[in-house]
Amino acid sequence: MIRFSNANVTYPNGVSAMKDLDLQIDDGEFVVIVGLSGAGKSTLIRAINGLVPLTSGELEVNGHEVHDLSSSGMRELRSDIGMIFQGFNLVDRTTVLKNVLMGRLHKVSTWRTLIGKYPQADIDIAARALARVEIIEKTYTRASDLSGGQRQRVGIARALAQEPSILLADEPVASLDPPTSHVVMRYLQQISRDLGITTIVNLHFLDLATAYADRIIGLRDGALVFDGPGSECDETVFESIYGRSLTADDTMAKQAAL
Repeated sequence: MIRFSNANVTYPNGVSAMKDLDLQIDDGEFVVIVGLSGAGKSTLIRAINGLVPLTSGELEVNGHEVHDLSSSGMRELRSDIGMIFQGFNLVDRTTVLKNVLMGRLHKVSTWRTLIGKYPQADIDIAARALARVEIIEKTYTRASDLSGGQRQRVGIARALAQEPSILLADEPVASLDPPTSHVVMRYLQQISRDLGITTIVNLHFLDLATAYADRIIGLRDGALVFDGPGSECDETVFESIYGRSLTADDTMAKQAAL
């Protein structure tokens, strides 16, 4: 479970990116966060894994008060949280398998990682993660030789190899074309449903949000302005979240048609 209680984040430059947030996300939920650039979407996600500390208020993740964690406690928390990035964050010069095995670093002794000698059990975990996103045939391909969609699927597999209870995806389809974006979103949705992993995805494209989210959280200027099922989100709701009329840039389908 993830629970924000009267949580605030103010950056050193004075920008208030989270304002009095009260929010609970239960185990196994598939949640999409929407809002304009600067609304606080990335701040919310990065607060969950401790990359952005709260200025005030409380945040509980899996029974731990995040602000009270020691350095070792924070490492343990992050080992249970998989992160999927907009820019993939792969090591291009090495293979797909070795990239996915980086998700096992918290479980493997340092000397094994230095010489690349991972236990067979960890290799098996990495292979299963690759199979789940249907890219196991690229196991020994260099990451630099993959397409954008393939690279993001490797990023998902790397996060899965951690065997996390929480997956965080920060704009995971921002650099992908529409068909590939749907593929990535279907993988994330299915992983959450099949494995019971709490999954939180930041998106800009509203049609993707309503197509895949069990629950949509709307942020505006750091404040929570909507929290409800994706089925309740129509154009009027999104306009209230964005504070303006929708444009072609807000939906993937309209943008693809241009």
